[in-house]
Amino acid sequence: MKHFLKHIVKILSIAIIVGVVLFSVIHVFIMLQGRSILTKEIEKVFHKKTNVGFIHYTMPLNLELRNLNIEGLVKAERIYISISPLYLLTGRLAFNNIRFTGPEFTYERFAPPPAVETPPPEAQNTIKALAGKTISPARKEPAKKRPNLRLIFKRINIRYGRINFIDHTVGTEGIKLVIKDLNFDLTNLYTFSQRAATNFDLKAKIPWQVGQEEGKIEGEGWLNFHSKSMEAELKINNIDGIYLYPYYSNWVDLEKARIEKATLNFTSGIHGLNNNVTADCHLELSDIVRSPRPDDEPQEKAEKITDTILDTFRTLGQGKIVLDFTIRTKMDRPEFGFGNIKMAFENKLTQARAGTGFKPEDILVLPGNLLKGAVKGATDLSKAVIDGTFAVGNEIKKTVEDTFKKEPIQKKN
Repeated sequence: MKHFLKHIVKILSIAIIVGVVLFSVIHVFIMLQGRSILTKEIEKVFHKKTNVGFIHYTMPLNLELRNLNIEGLVKAERIYISISPLYLLTGRLAFNNIRFTGPEFTYERFAPPPAVETPPPEAQNTIKALAGKTISPARKEPAKKRPNLRLIFKRINIRYGRINFIDHTVGTEGIKLVIKDLNFDLTNLYTFSQRAATNFDLKAKIPWQVGQEEGKIEGEGWLNFHSKSMEAELKINNIDGIYLYPYYSNWVDLEKARIEKATLNFTSGIHGLNNNVTADCHLELSDIVRSPRPDDEPQEKAEKITDTILDTFRTLGQGKIVLDFTIRTKMDRPEFGFGNIKMAFENKLTQARAGTGFKPEDILVLPGNLLKGAVKGATDLSKAVIDGTFAVGNEIKKTVEDTFKKEPIQKKN
């Protein structure tokens, strides 16, 4: 028995020594070659110049990156990555934890290139005929499909993050939107179908103009890609409507409307079942400041329209300026459209026509480039205002197509 125990001790000692040596070799290799290899691989994926300041490896499969910079895309003070050895034995790559500290993400949006003119039908037929003669279907090589990576993310954490969104498609100089103090937690994310629910929690701030109160973003919920169901709540408070003016400057003149400040709050309850997602949204104008007009100066028509619409909404909202609308989309093909907002706006003005004395024979002229002529009656007014308003919506739609989806949040013990 003693001989057997001694034999076991020797085997364990050898295993420990081999493990230490292997760890040392891996550690030295990563310290000497890890930065170079990782930098090249990142540059292959993102096609951006990349720099990694420091990389450190600890047992069993933990990496720490310092001062990562993917030019024009991501900067991070520290990234901690923990890989599960057990999942590797089953042929799957699972991350126990990915934690970002002080990351800064940047996304720039540019106008699309001009569309190429489509050849006439006769030319298209000729091109197709030539293509058919040149390349035989039998000689075409089948397209190689890249295999889907089966990745598992047990936890993803972002602390004190920042997102810079630069939109060059609006205004003369574009607009920059910043999300700061981003804290984001996500658990149980799978890139393949799995019954487990993915939980998320989001908090962040939006700095507007100097001296203005910062906006606040809060979102939480769950989603399940297997059952295509979700529940989520999203709140955005203190939205500065003046800061976003480049999005609607072509259809309204804030100076003529005498609007100096406009603050909005937005909430949405998002529900998904069997791939059908419904978002019940509530938009409220919480504060508006109008610039004073000298007594001897006549009232601009734009100011009259603004007064009429604001008074109408206050009457229908019992003193509040609110708009409720519903967005319906698909979980696997999420789209953020403004058709329901348009309908809600028109319904408001229809109520105004019936209950607030807004008569069809009223004639108002809208400011700027919104209309080139006169607007007669509530129907024309609503249509004109909505068409301009949702020009803004269509711009925002291209950049904010996001959905939150999930199953009941599992309480932690």
